[in-house]
Amino acid sequence: MARVYNFSSGPAALPEEVLKKAQREMLDWQGVGMSVMEMSHRSKEFTSILDSAKQRVKNLLKVPDNYEILFVQGGASTLFAQIPANLAYGFETVSYLDTGVWSSKAIKEAAKYAKVNVVASSKAQNYTTVPDLSEWQIDPNSAYLHIVQNETIGGVEFDFLPETDLPIVADLSSTILSREIDISRYALIYAGAQKNIGPVGSVLVIIRKDMLERSQDSLPSVWNFKQLALNNSMINTPPTYSIYLANLVLEWLDEQGGVSEIEKVNVEKARRLYQKLDSSRLYSNPIDPAYRSRMNVPFILQDESLNSEFLVEAENAGLKTLAGHRTVGGMRASIYNAMPLAGVDALIEFMSAFEKKHGY
Repeated sequence: MARVYNFSSGPAALPEEVLKKAQREMLDWQGVGMSVMEMSHRSKEFTSILDSAKQRVKNLLKVPDNYEILFVQGGASTLFAQIPANLAYGFETVSYLDTGVWSSKAIKEAAKYAKVNVVASSKAQNYTTVPDLSEWQIDPNSAYLHIVQNETIGGVEFDFLPETDLPIVADLSSTILSREIDISRYALIYAGAQKNIGPVGSVLVIIRKDMLERSQDSLPSVWNFKQLALNNSMINTPPTYSIYLANLVLEWLDEQGGVSEIEKVNVEKARRLYQKLDSSRLYSNPIDPAYRSRMNVPFILQDESLNSEFLVEAENAGLKTLAGHRTVGGMRASIYNAMPLAGVDALIEFMSAFEKKHGY
C-alpha cells in the first residue's frame, strides 16, 4: 500500500527518508549488532547519538553558549507543571498569556504553584486572535511570562514578543524548527517532539543557564532542570529511540538546507492552502488573518452535514487525519516540516473536486 499524506497534529508525519533510514538500522545500528532500542543509554554509542542531537539543535537554532539543551521525558503537558515547579520558587505570581486550549491547560497547572496573573486573553473572541500587545498587563514581580506561540488546536500563531524584563518562557511545540527564531529573547523554550522533531516520548527544552539556579533540591530529581542539565538529560533512562529518531529528523532538516530553507517551503504551503480557503464558497478559516498558523490550518464547511462525507472521501483519497480536534470540530490540516508541497497540493485538488461535486 502506498504511503498516505498524514495531516495529523501529532503524532505527526515523519520524513519518509528518516523512516527508511531507521528501517535499515532497526536490527543493527552502524555495525554494533543491535538496535538502538536495545542499547544501554550509558554506552558510548548512545551517548554519541544524544550528543549529535544536541549539537544539531544548537546549530539549526543558533543556540547561544549560555543555554543548556535537554531532552526531557514526557510531553509538553508535563512541562506545564514542571516549569512552575522549577522557576516559580520564591515568587508569589507567574504571568501567562491566554490564547487557546493549551494556554488554558498551562494556566491550570501553574495555579497549583503560584498565583497566576493572566496578562490578556482572547477567550471572548473564541480564541480566534491574539490580544494586542497594548492590552497585556504584565506583573513585573512575576517569576516569568509564559506564552504559547502556536495554539495547535485553534490554529493561532504569533511571532512577536513583548519588551519586558521578565524571563520569557514559551511553548513552541508546533513552531519549533519551522521558522527562524531568536533564542536569546527567551529564558526557556520547550517543544513536544511529536510535531517537528520526531516521535512522541520526549520534550526538547532549551533553557538559559542562569535559570537553572531556580531549581530547588526539594524537587524530585527527574523533574529538576538543574539536575537534568548536570546529568546530560540522563538522571534515569531517557527515551532512547525517540532521541535517536529526533537526531535523524534533525539530520534530514540539515540536508534540506536548515531552518531558513524549510521556512520558505512552509510559507508557500500555508499560502496555497489559505488561498484555497479564502477563495471558496464551501470552506472557510475562522482565524484572524494576522494570526493564522503556518503549521495548523483549521477550516469549516459551510454545510456541516457534509463533514462526514468529506472525511470519508478524503481518507479514500489517501488524505488522512483531517478531522478537527474534538473540542472545536470542523477540519484541521497540520502541515509540519515533513509534509511536502505535493501533499498540500493533493489536499487542495481534493477540496476543489469535492466542492464542485456539491455545487459550490
